[in-house]
Amino acid sequence: MNSHRTDVPLVSEEPVGKEAAPPERAWLGVVSAEHARLASRYGWIQLNHGDRRNLARLRRGDGFVFYSPTERMGDKAKLRAFTALGIVDDDEPFLADEVVNMGARGTLRPWRRAVDFAEVRAVDLHTLTHDLVLTRERNWGYSLRFGLLPLPVEDFRLLRAAMER
Repeated sequence: MNSHRTDVPLVSEEPVGKEAAPPERAWLGVVSAEHARLASRYGWIQLNHGDRRNLARLRRGDGFVFYSPTERMGDKAKLRAFTALGIVDDDEPFLADEVVNMGARGTLRPWRRAVDFAEVRAVDLHTLTHDLVLTRERNWGYSLRFGLLPLPVEDFRLLRAAMER
């Protein structure tokens, strides 16, 4: 499906005590924590129920962070945490090998992007709200409904530092 590349370093491979260079661009994807764990386990991201459009905006080397409003899709209880972080590691979206059952939406082969995920811990949004550029605008949460939004590189750097184990 996709091969592991050694010329793009994993965030977790950076030397201890030395801050890794931030990417030139970064993105925030919105999925449940359960879906973020699945994606990081397999090294890919899938957004907007497998749609290709948002994934095509990403470039190799871009930083990527998952924000999870809930633990599971459809949960009423709020989680509001940053749950996974990595670097985009391919040049184009690819179609998944498997067909996914989307319930009432039917079945589909979702589009995905390869991401080298770092070993990180989830961080509660409220511990960083006052430090993030992302959350400075009054109605910033409204943009989360799109499933993918640009993330200031300084926010990626801050999140990486907070989430590293």
